[in-house]
Amino acid sequence: MPVSTMTLKGKVAIVTGGGTGLGKAMALALAREGADIVVAARRAGPIEQTASEVRRLGSRSLAIQTDTTDSAQVNAMIDRTAVDMGRLDILINNAGSVPRSQSPASPRQMWDIPDEEWHRGINSHLSSVFYCCRRAAKYMVEQHHGKMINIASINGLRGWRGGFAYGAAKAGVVNLTRTLANTFARDNIQVNCIAPGLVDVRQLQPEPETQEMPLKVDFFPVGRYGVPDDIGNLALFLASEASDYVTGALFVNDGGGIAGGVTPTGYAPVIGLQEGRYGG
Repeated sequence: MPVSTMTLKGKVAIVTGGGTGLGKAMALALAREGADIVVAARRAGPIEQTASEVRRLGSRSLAIQTDTTDSAQVNAMIDRTAVDMGRLDILINNAGSVPRSQSPASPRQMWDIPDEEWHRGINSHLSSVFYCCRRAAKYMVEQHHGKMINIASINGLRGWRGGFAYGAAKAGVVNLTRTLANTFARDNIQVNCIAPGLVDVRQLQPEPETQEMPLKVDFFPVGRYGVPDDIGNLALFLASEASDYVTGALFVNDGGGIAGGVTPTGYAPVIGLQEGRYGG
């Protein structure tokens, strides 16, 4: 494709959850192609750090402290973006957190999960996406163009033990993406979804982490963990004119994990067959 289709000079993007991890990676990927970036998340320190790095790349940037589970804060953040930055072209919905009680490493019994925890998980990963898209759509329809990129997870396509709210919410993000895409296709707004696998973002945390990754690399057909640029470059494609005919799509970016069943590469079960039972 022509290099010019990947240029985002003059575009304004919002990245929620942009202070750390994949959000930061995507914010910097877009900034390297010239986009101005609004970084939104609850913690002021990390989003200010990302905004500072964006500015060093030569782009404008705002850090707006926002709890994306609060629709009033979301509305204020998006309205401020439109006023202070002059436009809104790209929205990346990445914000969300997984409570320790819903981690695969420490699952709880379903009957021990209170209503508040369920609602917190759904609001963090699904309602927040709806709130951001709802407000951004108003501006994008008026200008007759826009890009929305929602971050789901491979855990929205398969379940993990005990991850009730997270898995349900991420599956909801996938179908919300399709609904938005169909709703706004004639308004020249493309809405797509990325489902990342296991990405090593330890060095993008405010205090770089050193603990081991939860799975060995031989669980992935490509033989390595994902790196931040694997997701950042895909987000860049979906934010650019190169993807103008792509909408309602789900991009699984997991090194072949779903295709390989997330089992060690080269693993095959040994099954004993009775002679004649299966036609042998």
